[in-house]
Amino acid sequence: MTAQDRPTALAGNGRPAQLALFARNFFKHPRMLGSIIPSSSFLVRRLLARVDWQHARVIVEYGPGVGTITRELLHRMPPESTLVVLETNQEFVDFLQQSLPDPRLRVVQGSAETVQTELARLGLPAADYVLAGIPFSTMSATSRASVLTSSLDALSPQGAMLIYQFSSRVLPDLRRVFSDVECDFEPLNILPAKLYYCRP
Repeated sequence: MTAQDRPTALAGNGRPAQLALFARNFFKHPRMLGSIIPSSSFLVRRLLARVDWQHARVIVEYGPGVGTITRELLHRMPPESTLVVLETNQEFVDFLQQSLPDPRLRVVQGSAETVQTELARLGLPAADYVLAGIPFSTMSATSRASVLTSSLDALSPQGAMLIYQFSSRVLPDLRRVFSDVECDFEPLNILPAKLYYCRP
């Protein structure tokens, strides 16, 4: 079955319901989401352009929300790969479990700081890619450092962390933790987004 043939990757794609859920949670937890609407298709395409799909066996996503990027990951991922999404918001966890019944998807209610523990619990090797849109700029310096260090430790030596943000505040931390950091920009998003490609 090809990526285009897999119906589960696109199931539950009711855009109005997604937008309503996302907006409601933005007003409840604005510091956790950072934007009132999900990422644009332009941002998703630019972010995922750096993924080598032939070698992507374990992918981790932090803060998937209503699954805008999650759906595209599942659409592109090979059949034998696994996607682990870490989400602290119970409403989003429930929504993802109900709307994306894909056997390659593992929805975990938990923090990005526990990524290594969750990979070990699921019996998975180091991640090939970690994707993150969580708002690093609103975190404490301690939490930000903890998430980035945990992410580095969870990556395979050839892996990469792909990050999109609406602020450049995290960049100095990225350069302290990772040996190689590339910067990019996507103007066609609300808000315009800064992208960072980080390697161990």
